[in-house]
Amino acid sequence: MSTHPLRTPTRPRPPADLPLPATGSGSPASATGTAHPLPAADPAPRTTGLPHGTTTAPAVRRGTRIVLPVALALLAVPLVTAAHHARPAPYGDHLTVHARVDGENGAADPGLRTRGAAVEAYDTRSGAPRWTYTREGRRPATVLAAPGHAFALWSDGLVTDTARADGGSVRWHRAVPGGADWLRTPAARGGAGVLQPLTPDARMLAVVTPHRIAAYRTADGDLRWVLPARPGCAFEPARSVRRGDALLIAQPCAGPNTPWTAQVVAVDDYGRIVPGRTPLGNGDGERPFRGDSRPEN
Repeated sequence: MSTHPLRTPTRPRPPADLPLPATGSGSPASATGTAHPLPAADPAPRTTGLPHGTTTAPAVRRGTRIVLPVALALLAVPLVTAAHHARPAPYGDHLTVHARVDGENGAADPGLRTRGAAVEAYDTRSGAPRWTYTREGRRPATVLAAPGHAFALWSDGLVTDTARADGGSVRWHRAVPGGADWLRTPAARGGAGVLQPLTPDARMLAVVTPHRIAAYRTADGDLRWVLPARPGCAFEPARSVRRGDALLIAQPCAGPNTPWTAQVVAVDDYGRIVPGRTPLGNGDGERPFRGDSRPEN
């Protein structure tokens, strides 16, 4: 049997019109000692299938410049929406409506009560809750029911007015100066007598604290008048009584020589009742002055 020597395959030689690179230490050489050039990187963009002299790179760059801002804008929309919904409610308010009412069912205002940390409105016939109102980290000290209004005094000294029928909104918030500290004392009696309607329809609301009586127009929470306590005296909200249109509030004084008549004040929706007063109007130009035919404005 004859044997044949193995033949080493040879690389194809470049065309004759291309010069052969010189052999040196910087050029790789084949097993036969002949140097072969490395493939050169093509810096020009591909032009396969395109007319002579055109490339795809400029179009790609232009498309990228247009698409990128649009994509960023689309991504920003859900982020902005999420940030809007993540904003805390003003004053920490949380209103929850449990039962929608309309027609005859909504004609009667619901009852009001405090339950835990919430003000709760409930159906007076079935006892079922209609809505609840809470504030983060706060508790209601006392609640006052009035036609169309649910007034509440909170542990931080804030007074609120909620739409009583449906709990649709908190109409306004008003802060009582020094109210939070005073409510933590036994003298506050849990806020008894602090909220006092000054008219049968609760058109005006008095907020009584030891240092002052403030009257608010309930339609919008506008402050109408303030009556400070006499020096050396303090109002006691829990010691009050209504006589006709007047609200009588105790104002005990420290001095032993203070007459008892100075230790009781009488107010109505126009302020303190004193002989011969000419009170300013509170938006009611048709109401006549008591004992006179002139309007109180």
